[in-house]
Amino acid sequence: MASSCWGLPEFLCSAPEMSGSAMRAMRRTIDTGFKDWVRGVSPWIDAAMAPLQRFLNALESAFVSTPWIVVFAVLLVLTWFAGRSWKITLGAGIALIAIGWFGLWGDTMVTLSMVTVCTLVAIVIGLPIGILASRSERAQRVIMPLLDVMQTLPSFVYLIPVVVIFGIGKVPGMIAVVIYAMPPMIRLTNLGIRLVDREAVEAADAFGSSERQKLWNVQLPLSLPTLMTGVNQTIMMALSMVVVASMVGVGGLGRNVLQAINNQFFTVGFLNGFALVAIAITFDRATQAYGKRLQRHTEVSDE
Repeated sequence: MASSCWGLPEFLCSAPEMSGSAMRAMRRTIDTGFKDWVRGVSPWIDAAMAPLQRFLNALESAFVSTPWIVVFAVLLVLTWFAGRSWKITLGAGIALIAIGWFGLWGDTMVTLSMVTVCTLVAIVIGLPIGILASRSERAQRVIMPLLDVMQTLPSFVYLIPVVVIFGIGKVPGMIAVVIYAMPPMIRLTNLGIRLVDREAVEAADAFGSSERQKLWNVQLPLSLPTLMTGVNQTIMMALSMVVVASMVGVGGLGRNVLQAINNQFFTVGFLNGFALVAIAITFDRATQAYGKRLQRHTEVSDE
């Protein structure tokens, strides 16, 4: 021991650590307390999650049961209205046809429904929190460190408490995706409102606008380009987390990727990964183009 420790005293040769019995007692206490708390609140949690479960099931059924040509046309129309670019629309059409050609249409629709629900929930929760952070320095000082933790925590770690509380299934996966995807929405909402031209806010004050009127009529409209960037990042984060969430029972393309990894099916994994990338690129280009149009509109209005 002394030779491998450069001649230092023995107590300096190994890092100080908790004894095994103390570690076991701590783990047992925390795990038991957490499980007891979960058993106590599980009825309320189930009741709170029921509407979300029904919404997800309804949207997934609509995506999967609707004839593919209808979904295809609706997605292209939405892509066109978002991007107003025939190149983006054509690219989206080619990607969707390729996805269907390789037999991934059903799984892609399941993934799209999951990403849609998670993005909507992340926006609904993240937007008010971002507004709160932008209007209160104290709130920002509390929220930002939490967002730092949420964005640096490994994505797999999100699944542990979610599985303990909710078990296996779509709703636990959806909650993990929402938590993972929400920080960009909060950060960029906060940033967008804080970057609104001070003269515009002062003009609203001069006209006697209330705080609510100033928020809805001046700050939110002028920060829309930044908010759209937040929506874009939320969608991208949700798409990336869907694959990880497949470990707790979320279906779709993520489950196929997980099965391909477990069975070393290179082609299956590559095709499902291609489908996810195609969807991500389509969403990214369409929302970026929409954000740029909003930016140009804001610049024209400012002039």
